[in-house]
Amino acid sequence: MRRARRAGACLAGVLWIGPALAQQQPPPPGEERSPTTTLLETGAEILQAEAPVENLSLHLVGFHPMKHDPSHQMEAHHYCNQVNEEFAQCVLFDGQTEAARMNGIEYIISERLFEGLPAEEKKYWHPHNYEILSGQLVAPGIPAAAEHAAMARKINSYGKTWHVWRSGMQGEPGDELPFGEPHLAWSFNRDGEAKEGLVAVRDERLGVNTAEVRKRRQDLVATAKPQCGVDALRERFPSETYAITGVTARHEGCPREDTRAP
Repeated sequence: MRRARRAGACLAGVLWIGPALAQQQPPPPGEERSPTTTLLETGAEILQAEAPVENLSLHLVGFHPMKHDPSHQMEAHHYCNQVNEEFAQCVLFDGQTEAARMNGIEYIISERLFEGLPAEEKKYWHPHNYEILSGQLVAPGIPAAAEHAAMARKINSYGKTWHVWRSGMQGEPGDELPFGEPHLAWSFNRDGEAKEGLVAVRDERLGVNTAEVRKRRQDLVATAKPQCGVDALRERFPSETYAITGVTARHEGCPREDTRAP
């Protein structure tokens, strides 16, 4: 019953988790679930409260390059709880089926909260304006007007993301278990930074048209402000990249790594 409620959970009365369409990933190693495990889980579902996970009602799909290695890029399915108007917390998966692997977390804060961070802390937080204005960040399966309203509330926000499992993308082999240290993820901030096919494959699977989404969001350009972190990886991609309208780098008050010459 709780799972059915979560699948239909709403944000602002209209947001719901989209259809279960995602790439198939190999399961982690281990013995098959036993009848005892299934029975215990069923009992727990009936008897135990699940308040924290029941609040994960908003499904967002975007892309993350790793900050230390931008060539490692992945599609990221966020399941989020908007705790208040300025803070959201998300659990990350590499898909949206029952077989999807939990591979990270992301916290999302407003511009105001970002400005109040210590200088040393700001280097961990990536900007969101390109993800939104480019159309790459989507909330699949909800009405376009509701998605637009959700994205309008995320303009000028920042995210702190850690991936704990290099689970592989686009045919690239991943680790069979979550090995090693967590990896700080970043955001794309220019056209040409995402690997060829990364966005197109996602669009085809989810029935999304990123180019059309970008057009619908042009009214949000007027509300976008310069952000820290836009230039943090600018020189780290092998192909030529292109700025888009509304996504501009801010250097004053940003970590030193963000003060690269244009």
